[in-house]
Amino acid sequence: MPSRFYAAAVRLQVDGKVIKAQIWDTAGQERYRAITSAYYRGAVGALLVYDVTRRATFDNVGRWLRELRDHTDQSIVVMLIGNKSDLRHLVTVSTEDGKEFAEAESMYFMETSALDATNVDNAFSEVLAQIYQIVSKKTVEAPEEGSSLPGKGEKINVKDDVSALKRAGCCSN
Repeated sequence: MPSRFYAAAVRLQVDGKVIKAQIWDTAGQERYRAITSAYYRGAVGALLVYDVTRRATFDNVGRWLRELRDHTDQSIVVMLIGNKSDLRHLVTVSTEDGKEFAEAESMYFMETSALDATNVDNAFSEVLAQIYQIVSKKTVEAPEEGSSLPGKGEKINVKDDVSALKRAGCCSN
C-alpha cells in the first residue's frame, strides 16, 4: 500500500451559511496513528471508510470507531462509508452488512465510488450539514460541562493551517 496522508480544506453552504471544514485522510495506516489521535481533539465529524471489496477493511471499522469515540466528544457526527460501490462484481461486504453495523453503532451510512464520484459529494455534504445542525443547536444552549463543542458566540477553529504538516513532509496536494 502506498504511503499517503492527505489534507484538504472544503467550503460548503448550509442554510445560507458558508461552512469551512478541514479533511484529513490517513488511509487507516498505522504509521499515522500518532498524528490521527492528535486530530481527534476538537473533531466534530468523521467519515469511517472501508473498501466493499476487502472484508478486512470492514472488520477494522470497529477498532477505528472505538478509538474515535475514546478521543472525541460524544456528539461527534460519524458516517460509515462503503467505498468502491462501482465494483459490484467484487463485493465482499454487502450493503446490508454496512447498514446493520452503522445502525447498531448509531452512525449514518452511505456507499460511494471514488472512481466515478458516486455519492462522494453527498457524503461530505450530509456530514457537514449534520455537524452544522448540532453546532447551531449547541451555540443556542450553554455548553455542557466537559464538552469540546463551542458555546454561544465561540469561534469554531477547524485548524485551517496545514503548513506545519506540509513542512514535515507528510501531506500531498
